[in-house]
Order: sequence, then C-alpha cells, then structure tokens
Amino acid sequence: EDLLMVDVALSDNAMVVSVPFTRPAPPAYDAVEEVYRALVLGTRDYVQKSGFSKVLIGLSGGIDSAMVAVVAAKALGPENVTGVSMPSPYTSRMSRDDARALAQNLGIRFMEIPINDIFNAFTRSLEGVFKGLQPDETEENIQARIRGTLLMALSNKFGAILLSTGNKSETAVGYCTIYGDMNGGLAVISDVPKTLVYRLARHINRQKEIIPARVLSRPPSAELRPNQTDQDSLPPYEVLDGILDAAIEKNLAFDDIVALGYDPAAVRDVLRRIVVNEYKRRQAAPGLKVTSKAFGYGRRYPIARGKEHY
Repeated sequence: EDLLMVDVALSDNAMVVSVPFTRPAPPAYDAVEEVYRALVLGTRDYVQKSGFSKVLIGLSGGIDSAMVAVVAAKALGPENVTGVSMPSPYTSRMSRDDARALAQNLGIRFMEIPINDIFNAFTRSLEGVFKGLQPDETEENIQARIRGTLLMALSNKFGAILLSTGNKSETAVGYCTIYGDMNGGLAVISDVPKTLVYRLARHINRQKEIIPARVLSRPPSAELRPNQTDQDSLPPYEVLDGILDAAIEKNLAFDDIVALGYDPAAVRDVLRRIVVNEYKRRQAAPGLKVTSKAFGYGRRYPIARGKEHY
C-alpha cells in the first residue's frame, strides 16, 4: 500500500467528509478450484523433482484419465504430455472417440495402440490350463495388465513418467488391477473421491468444453466385458463416497456409519473391501494428498488383519 498526502484549498463554507476505511472483501473461496490447483502444483513439483519433464497417461475415454490429462497439461504444458488409447474388443467407439477428442482439446500428443491381438495371444496361451473354466475377472485383469505393460514400455523408451489414473473411491475398495491400471510413478487423483472427480470436471468445463460432455453424462465403465458399468460391482458413487468419508476420514465405526442412514449390508461390504485391499494400496504409486486423510499418509494399518466382523 502507498500513502499519498495532499493539500487541498477549501472555501470558508466547505464541508469535509471523512469516509471510514473498509478493507476489501476477501476473494470468494472455491474449494474445487483449490483442489485443482493443489493437483497441478503437486504434479509439477513431483515430476520435475523426480528428474522428468514428460509424462504418459493411458486414456480410456473415461472421466478419471481425462481429469489426470487436464492436470498434467496444465502442470507441465501440453507439449510434454502423451495420451495413449489402448482399445480392446470391449472398448466402445464412443470411448475411443472421446479419448481422441480430449487429446485434441488439450493439444497433447495422442497414440492409439489396439490390444486385440495381444489379448487373443494371451488367452490362446492359457486355453490349455484354463480348459473347462468359465471366463471371469481373470480375463478382465489380463486386459488391464497388457495396457500396463505397454505403458511402461513407452515410459521406458521415451523417458516419460507414467501417471496412473485411479481415484480414491476405487483405491479404497480395490476396484483396480494390481500390476495393470495401478502401474505408474505418480497417482495424481488417488486421494480424490469419484464424486469430486465429477465436480472437478464440471469446474474445468465451466467456460469451455475441454472434457467431452458425454464423458460426464454416461455411466462410468471399465469396459473389460460386454455392457459393463461400475455399478455392477459397486454401490452408486454418492453412497460409496459417503461411506468412505465416514469410515476413512472421520474414522467412524460400523454402527455409527449405519446410524447416518446407510444400508448395513452396503456398509459391511465396503468396510470389508477396505480391509482386504490393503495389500493393493501398499503397492500403489505415491499419490497427492488433498483430503484430511489420504491412504499412506494419515492412515496406516497392517496389510493382513485376518477377519474383521461388523
């Protein structure tokens, strides 16, 4: 601030009015914008201090990888970001188009590497030992691990660090493939619940559509089997995130969470998943902390705890 003093000539009948000093109103606090800025700063800081200048991201056409790509492009510049689409037999045309459109909107480099032939080679190699067994999550996880291997090969060849794209909701309940989509050197949104990912995406799109609109409107899906959606395996994210917030950040017990109005069976299932997937989280890439309690920072439990009853 500067102080300016002046002499003003006044007539005998002039009136001097003193205006009381008022401080300017502080800028409105925007919690979503603060999270976005924290993710950008954290990504830039981690990548550069780790000795990298370029990053790789697997672009599925979904909202999580889109959000990570937006953060990376802002943090490091679009010229230092490469998005890789790796469609399988179950990847929709819409997802492929949305991945490409996102890359174009951000101005990042884009690659498409179909994994159909690799997946077929894997399944043929296992036909003998899997004879008589029905397809299940095994075949779904093979696709994720093929993608993880391809991304690590690109990372190795081009000297770019791989950013994994799992959110806090998935990480909490183990809805992810170890040595597959969990591969990476930094888990950018691993402390961001899925519902907050959607709020961030709408925040990004508030002035201009960067993330294709239908990415926000269609049901989220891993697209590892026909007609799959996340809600085939999980409660609605609004419910899941509410239970997770109560259990992880507020450290409430089973009865206290049920008292908030959640279905006891859903609470029991979510708490069980948190426990049995501790081993996955211990092998995940380090993440950026944006909530009051992130896995690996403010919450440490034994990897193996036996059976817990609720």
